[in-house]
Amino acid sequence: MSLRAPITAAAMALIAVVGAAPALADLPVAPPPVDPAMTRTGTIAIETVGPRHERFSIASAAMRRVITVDVLRGSGSGPHPLLYLLDGVDGEQISGWLSKGRAAEYFADKPVDVVLTSGGTGSMYSDWMRRDANLGLNRWETFLTAELPPIVESYLRTDGRRAIAGVSMGAQAAMMLAQRYPGRYRAVAGLSGCYSTADELGRAVTTITVASRGGNVENLWGPPDSPEWGAHDSVLRAADLRGTSIYLSAATGLPTDADLVAVSHAPNLVEALRTAGGGLALEAGARLCTERFAARLAELKIPATVDYAPAGMHTWPDFEAQLPRAWRVLAPALGLPEPH
Repeated sequence: MSLRAPITAAAMALIAVVGAAPALADLPVAPPPVDPAMTRTGTIAIETVGPRHERFSIASAAMRRVITVDVLRGSGSGPHPLLYLLDGVDGEQISGWLSKGRAAEYFADKPVDVVLTSGGTGSMYSDWMRRDANLGLNRWETFLTAELPPIVESYLRTDGRRAIAGVSMGAQAAMMLAQRYPGRYRAVAGLSGCYSTADELGRAVTTITVASRGGNVENLWGPPDSPEWGAHDSVLRAADLRGTSIYLSAATGLPTDADLVAVSHAPNLVEALRTAGGGLALEAGARLCTERFAARLAELKIPATVDYAPAGMHTWPDFEAQLPRAWRVLAPALGLPEPH
């Protein structure tokens, strides 16, 4: 596979539409405050949010700040396997999977513990080479693989089986972590993600993702010719995923009925239409990225379940609809009965 695969018309449309949209990077951005004295990782507080739903405040020595993590306890008696579920680019203080994607409702009757991170805005859930003026200090890979698991997995007394999944930026990160830590996760699911970083399209999508939230992408992995860009490319390093159950999905960018209803109910119809245009471009780009990644997996004879939805615009109603399909792959890999 060529490292410098040509950008197609669809990819150019993605870059043009997203780049022409009112820049989120122009909005006032304050980096998360850093506490130099925070040199130890540990739980500061645990809040009960609801039945089998707890919210952890965790001091991260890697990021020198407190990270909020939601935990959904599985149904029935444990121990349970564990699913790490990553948010998209917004990285709000409460995971979009909870506030918009109805993950709590979906997993309420399932025998799996689910861990949802918050606050990873524009971070790619990676360890950055340098602190960013707008996005601050980001050492998310260290947090997700070294700091967080000992805390939540011992607290929940999980059975040691793990999977990881994400949407959009979180899809790319989930695949990246599974690729960089072979054998850590039994299964990985990426919904509407882009999985290359070193070719022209992958660099463009990564740059757009970081810049859309005010970040400087060279603070992430250095200049585009840095070896770190290739080291995080799941297409180039797809062979490292052998033995991991893989689920991928993407749509076309065409609106579903749910997308149109959501736009019609928006308080600001003009803004909703503008956002829908960006969603169309983003999902078209995700489809292209997914097709490339799926082709590489097939070339290596690595099994993967790939769902291409005929419609969907990179919106939470679309992601919510994909979650049950992803779970049909994740559940058996975690030793759970395959859902019907």
